[in-house]
Amino acid sequence: AGADSLAGKEVWIEGVCTHACKHGARKIFLMGSDDTQTIRVESGKLGKFDPQCVGSIVRVKGILREQRVDEDYLRSWEEQVRTQAGEQHGTTAAGCDSEKKARGETAATVEGRIADFRRKIAERNAAEGKPYLSFYFVEAQSYEFDR
Repeated sequence: AGADSLAGKEVWIEGVCTHACKHGARKIFLMGSDDTQTIRVESGKLGKFDPQCVGSIVRVKGILREQRVDEDYLRSWEEQVRTQAGEQHGTTAAGCDSEKKARGETAATVEGRIADFRRKIAERNAAEGKPYLSFYFVEAQSYEFDR
């Protein structure tokens, strides 16, 4: 709640680490009060996270960042899919399940994800005059967990 007013600012968050990405452990996902309250944390200059933090309560100090998904982003993604130049994350080209859950995505294919984003962008633009979706993540400056 209120993430838009905190974007670009230092924050402290705490949650249960539900996943550390297998591709270098440069991302973890923290769950809040329930599994609908999930946020991505990127390691940034820290290098990689300790995979042993999965299942533990993790405390992170970092900068809250906004990632905007708009039509240009979607067109670029479609081009990457066509040329197979995009980084594949997760076990399939459809993407990491933890990332999709954090964004509230339900589509199983890249094409379905893009179509869902376009629909959600159109709905938000009609309701709020904003032709993009905002996804927030924390760029970690430090973190700790109980081993």
